[in-house]
Amino acid sequence: MASNDKPQGPASYFPSIEKKYGQPIEHWMGVLRQAGPLKHMELVALLKADHGLGHGHANALVAWFLAKRG
Repeated sequence: MASNDKPQGPASYFPSIEKKYGQPIEHWMGVLRQAGPLKHMELVALLKADHGLGHGHANALVAWFLAKRG
């Protein structure tokens, strides 16, 4: 049986996001914290429009952020 050392879910996108956009994940968490109480798709749209992220990467960051926020 294979071990589950690889990140699962939204976190599986993190290495690609850091490589493509040149910022650590904590940078993007800070952007999302500063955005205020927006809904999921509003946060995705913000990352896409203001920061040039692709939809999948933006969606992964927002999903992780909202899950951790509770």
